[in-house]
This record gives sequence, C-alpha cells and structure tokens, in this order.
Amino acid sequence: MSLQHFSTKDRILHAAEELFAAQGFATTSLRQVTSRADVNIAAVNYHFGSKDNLVNEVFRRRMDEMSAERLKALKHALDTRPGELEPVLAAFVEPALAMAQDRHGGGAFIRVIARAYAESNDSLRKFLSDQYGHVLRDFAKAIDACVPGLGKETLYRRLDFLSGALTYAMADFGLIKRPHGVSEATHRERAAKALIRFAAAGFQADAN
Repeated sequence: MSLQHFSTKDRILHAAEELFAAQGFATTSLRQVTSRADVNIAAVNYHFGSKDNLVNEVFRRRMDEMSAERLKALKHALDTRPGELEPVLAAFVEPALAMAQDRHGGGAFIRVIARAYAESNDSLRKFLSDQYGHVLRDFAKAIDACVPGLGKETLYRRLDFLSGALTYAMADFGLIKRPHGVSEATHRERAAKALIRFAAAGFQADAN
C-alpha cells in the first residue's frame, strides 16, 4: 500500500522507520524523511517537534503494544502456572516474535532495534528506560521468583543475554532458515520454543 493512504503522521513514522532501519539514526536527516514521506519539514515539526522525538515515537508505536501484550501474558503465566520459569519466558519472547512477523513494517522495526543496540544514542536509551524499564523489572521479579538466589547482577546480565538472542531471532538472521513448505508462523513458533528452552537452561545454570 502506498504511503499516501496513511495520515501525515503515519507517513512520517513509516518513512522514518524505513530510513532508520537502512541508515541508522545519526545518518538519516529530517529532509530525507520528509522527502520519502512526501511532506514538508513543518509537518515533522508540528507532529514531533524534533528529530529525537521522532526517533522516540518510532519506538513508541511498536513498543507500547508489544509491552502491553508481554505484561498481559506475564500476568496469565503468574496466575495459571506460578513458580514455572518457561511460561514467564514465553510471555517475554512470544509477543516480540509475533511483532517481528507483522508484515506492516515489523521487519523494518527489528532492524531499527538492532541499530539502537549498535549506535550510542543516550536520548533514546533514556526514553526506552523511562518508558519501558518497568516491563523488564516486572519480568526480572518474576524470573527471580522462579530461580531465587541468582543475585541482581547475574539476573539482569542473563536477561540482557536473552534480549540480545531474541533480537537475533526476530531478525531471522541466523543459520536456521525457514524450511521449504513450513509456514512463517510455524517457523516462528519453533524458534520461540527453542529460545525459551535455551533461556530457561541459562537462567537455571549455576551462578558461580
């Protein structure tokens, strides 16, 4: 579908997401964004105010929904299978992989996430910490209840490892490609199960 079918704000977000994915945050200029979105610079200033705010909003429109799905799944896991680690990890992993499968820009956003890991952007990191840090804290608390005694540093380090592995799986950039005849949904489901089991073993490993 052409960008012209979207609102001005959505056109700007789509264009920015694609350019950030391809070029990174520092290299992409607002003029490039406005050219791709077919809007003027005043429209960017009106809707976002600055390039930093535009970067933040590219993340917000994906992360708000994914975070809500994660917390909903986490509550269900804690209510129905208390003390079990794998359902908690599934609540973290599965909504992210579902977002990656979204054909309306999900793939581009995964590359944007990878850019956020690779580039030093203090403003973006503060925004993500302020807006979504509570989600990681809720998962850390739930994991700690399943695997007590890890200690805060070890727990958060392993959660960082899981986040990195999940981003890699979301990008589908690894050695295991989708086999012929296997649907995208089935391929993602298999990846999720394998990652959850792998992560569970990592969290349950001796901390020493």
